[in-house]
Amino acid sequence: MKQEQNLPDNPEETTPVAVATEPVGNEGTRVRIKERPVWSLGAGPAAVALILLIAVVIVTVITGINAINTLDATASTEGLPGLIVSVVIFLIATIVLATSIKVVSPGHTLTTQFFGRYIGTLRRTGLSFIPPLTVAKRVSIRVRNFETDEAKVNDYNGNPINIAATIVWQVADTSQASFAVEDYEQFLTQQAESALRHVATQHPYDAPVDGRISLRGSTEEVSRELADAVAERAAVAGIEIIEARISSLSYAPEIAQAMLQRQQASAIVDARETIVEGAVTMVESALDQLQQRDIVDLDPERRAAMVSNLLVVLCSDTNAQPIVNAGSLYH
Repeated sequence: MKQEQNLPDNPEETTPVAVATEPVGNEGTRVRIKERPVWSLGAGPAAVALILLIAVVIVTVITGINAINTLDATASTEGLPGLIVSVVIFLIATIVLATSIKVVSPGHTLTTQFFGRYIGTLRRTGLSFIPPLTVAKRVSIRVRNFETDEAKVNDYNGNPINIAATIVWQVADTSQASFAVEDYEQFLTQQAESALRHVATQHPYDAPVDGRISLRGSTEEVSRELADAVAERAAVAGIEIIEARISSLSYAPEIAQAMLQRQQASAIVDARETIVEGAVTMVESALDQLQQRDIVDLDPERRAAMVSNLLVVLCSDTNAQPIVNAGSLYH
């Protein structure tokens, strides 16, 4: 007897869902748009078109008023066609005047759409005439900067630090800035903070470790690395990173005192090593000169005593107090 198999009523419910094993990354973004210039006329033709459109509007208004007066005076429909034509021409001229005549100031551009389709960007400054019935959005291409919020992260050694950076940037591709992301300024701010956290975790704070440069000692190299990281993340939004600089760097308050003591101890050790190295050099020079000039004959025990006395004098933190020996070294 065959065993019956319980099959699901809806096979689609048991279909496994394919999950991506690798991140999409910048190369996998679905927004494929590049900036291109929109058709436009310069200031001269635009001014002529503006004057003609204003003249048409004025003529249609006068014609419409006359048609209305004619209708009131004659109480007939003879002037109605003229009134309708005047209204239609007035509406067309007003729409063209409102959507085609544009003024662009330096440092700004206009991204234009025709019924939802991107048709180009107007970078020409001053008065311009663009295709009618288009919707224009102003995008600034000025150089701007901002400072990230101070982030608390762990450095390469696991020590908590507070770090912030200043990012100097500019919109390079207005179409991507307008249509590739929802809000390019907010997008850049979040991506800059993310890149700053990533870079901070890849380097130690104070001294190089495992061949990795330190955040405090190699600020130029770290700043270039940060700029490259932010630029890679912001490329999808058409933003160019001009410069990135670390503006604030310190240990977190909970370990700042301990790290300060460690730095002071390290500085004291380095200073002592320098003092001892210099003292040994001076003692060696003194003994060599005494021997070369044959001033005094020192046996090994006297040499050891002299070396000890000189090192005490040279390495002591306080001034040495001279003691007059009335006897000899052996009594």
